[in-house]
Amino acid sequence: MSGNNTSPQALYQQAKSYVQSKLLSGEWKPGDMIPSENRLVSDLSMSRMTVNRALRELAAEGVLTRIAGVGTFVATEKPQSNLLMIANIGDEIRQRGHHYRCEVISISREAASMAVAAAIGLPTGHSVFHVVCVHYEEDTAVQLEDRYVNPEMVPEFLNQTFNEALPPSLYLLKNVPVEEMEHIVDATLPSADEARLLAITEQTPCLVLMRRTWTSNKTVTYVRFLHPSSRYRLGSRMMVTAENRAG
Repeated sequence: MSGNNTSPQALYQQAKSYVQSKLLSGEWKPGDMIPSENRLVSDLSMSRMTVNRALRELAAEGVLTRIAGVGTFVATEKPQSNLLMIANIGDEIRQRGHHYRCEVISISREAASMAVAAAIGLPTGHSVFHVVCVHYEEDTAVQLEDRYVNPEMVPEFLNQTFNEALPPSLYLLKNVPVEEMEHIVDATLPSADEARLLAITEQTPCLVLMRRTWTSNKTVTYVRFLHPSSRYRLGSRMMVTAENRAG
């Protein structure tokens, strides 16, 4: 491929189109390592700067994954949670034919901070259950779960052994009927501890889903799900009716 009469912008777009054509044809499959920059420079008769820009942009768009010192790979499809339902991440991952694992980092009874107490509707300092888990797809951490539970609503919570067969969310769904839920999504950067648990840097953009559930007008649980945005996405599809049409 030659670009002697083509602008630099068009050249890097051509390089992106070349890579995308390989993906669409199935020649390069999710997880495959693509040819090196040197090989692409030679094959496309383009400068290293042009090829590098194309690969960087495709990585930023989530099409490719670049690992320093290793190479560039076709990105695997990011899992997606439905915002209109309480989804079991383990089921989502298994449905894609991937291995799911849940690692419990800590589980305890503690005094609720002012923020947690306000979220659950309890007095500050009131006893709450607290569990922190990391959820893995294959060997990649895709979700950090930081959950607080109202002991009055789920008194046996601390007595459970949580793992991939019984993550906290599944136990709660099985034992406490949810009558109302709230989802709030925000963009954030991870704390140092969160970055360490997810094996990312503190500069990695993340999505955070905050969920509260109620039964009999009492809060059951308040939880923050933190997802590296390059590994996970949130979305929903629903029917549009007269009642929910924005106008």
